[in-house]
Amino acid sequence: MKNVFLNFKKTTYDTINLATLGPKGTSSERSAVHFGHLLVSSKITSDFKIHLCDTYEHANRLLLNQTCEALVVANAYHGISEFYMDSSLNLSAAFLKNTPNYGIATNVGNPKRVLRIATHPAPTVLINELLPSGYSIENIEFKSSTSSAAISVVNGEVDAALTTEVAAKLHNLRFISNIRPIQMLWSVFTMSDNSSIKSYQSE
Repeated sequence: MKNVFLNFKKTTYDTINLATLGPKGTSSERSAVHFGHLLVSSKITSDFKIHLCDTYEHANRLLLNQTCEALVVANAYHGISEFYMDSSLNLSAAFLKNTPNYGIATNVGNPKRVLRIATHPAPTVLINELLPSGYSIENIEFKSSTSSAAISVVNGEVDAALTTEVAAKLHNLRFISNIRPIQMLWSVFTMSDNSSIKSYQSE
């Protein structure tokens, strides 16, 4: 395995519970699933389960109350420093994983040319990059995830969303822009304690 660092305090799990940002269709969900498979192939766990939360902070609470054993966070998340600075958490893994393709999507055949666009704050810069010629922005509304942005289109709150290919398909949205992935570093946190550490550095 390339581009993976693992530093788990526990040798093996029967089933490891991974908490991350939801709802279904987020880049975080896809990366958490990818990480779960990495743990299985590394024989750190026999199986894994993904727990999707409204925010990374909520996902962290599942770690703190021991519902989950690990928290998967995108390094582009503006609040990730809080997890790094929290002495109750241990950085147990980091890995590179491209996001699904991002694009501007709508559920309307011929959308307005002046758009209200929903997005998670992190990839906002992509809106101007991907916005097709002939369209302009009325305003940008921030949502807790790119999947939540897609849902806001379905609910009629906005005209379009910067969202992932996975979420667009899940909510029957159509891209009006070019699409592209984002190269992303992901951090995985576990509870910190004085247990012996199992270290693994992939080549």
